[in-house]
Amino acid sequence: MILTVTPNPSLDRTYEVPSLDRGAVLRATGDRVDPGGKGVNVSRAVAAAGVFTTAVLPLGGASGTLIAELLGAQGVDVTAVTVAGQTRSNISLVEPDGTLTKINAPGPELTAEESGLLLETVRTAAGDPVWIAACGSLPLGLAPEWYADLVARAREAGAKVALDTSGPALTAALQARPDLIKPNAAELAQAVGRPLATLGEVARAAQELRSRGAGAVLASLGADGQLLVSAEGTFHGTAPVAAVRSDVGAGDASLAGFLIAGGTGPGALASALAHGAAAVQLPGSAMPVPADLRPEAVRVTENPPPDLRLSTPATP
Repeated sequence: MILTVTPNPSLDRTYEVPSLDRGAVLRATGDRVDPGGKGVNVSRAVAAAGVFTTAVLPLGGASGTLIAELLGAQGVDVTAVTVAGQTRSNISLVEPDGTLTKINAPGPELTAEESGLLLETVRTAAGDPVWIAACGSLPLGLAPEWYADLVARAREAGAKVALDTSGPALTAALQARPDLIKPNAAELAQAVGRPLATLGEVARAAQELRSRGAGAVLASLGADGQLLVSAEGTFHGTAPVAAVRSDVGAGDASLAGFLIAGGTGPGALASALAHGAAAVQLPGSAMPVPADLRPEAVRVTENPPPDLRLSTPATP
């Protein structure tokens, strides 16, 4: 079982538009509403693969109620912490070439009591799952050290923790020694405070974060694939994509694929790549089902050429 924690979930409304013209009336060619938030998306992808998952998340208001209903319909078990504020709604505008414009609302401010209850709810459930995936930005009211507290409590309960966040929340959580972190190239560059232009530089940055507490680093590199740096070695993989329809939630689908496949080694990396590639070819934040995957097209190599340059260098 995979448990996810999403401190700042959302209701995601996605509109497909012919073009994005500022000041014009845009007529959508397609639209959808999905439960959103990085951990929520991980649970959706896990459930789509037929694996049991529980999503722990604070919910409030009509949008929170709708999120719980939508997740239940997708086979996700929901453990909700009721909060006074209204759960946020986000809007995504997707153009035909895959260009995404996203408007993320800040979300409600959690009280100290709500924050503590959320942590206690995770701690109570932490003894059962194989993995806990703690994902996304922190809402107002939660200090950057909140994730570090969560990781420490989960590890004390014997659970393995995958963390997907960025900025001060990521750096603060390293001291609690999460088993896995999943930054993208820009987040990794920010964490080490220097630009990253080659696979070798990405690998060294990942090793630096491992020395600061991370057990393994799964770095998303966009069109350049993904790099896994762990005690088992350094592995790089790519997966072909015919056409990008929407990259909303693709990284979350990738993390789900990694955890479903055991959360370690090149086999899990291959699963992550297959899930991520499938997700970007689906509308909105739709999560792939097994029929969408093309594992035979994934390529994974050990110790990739360190001088291989990234298509888009990452800056702090």
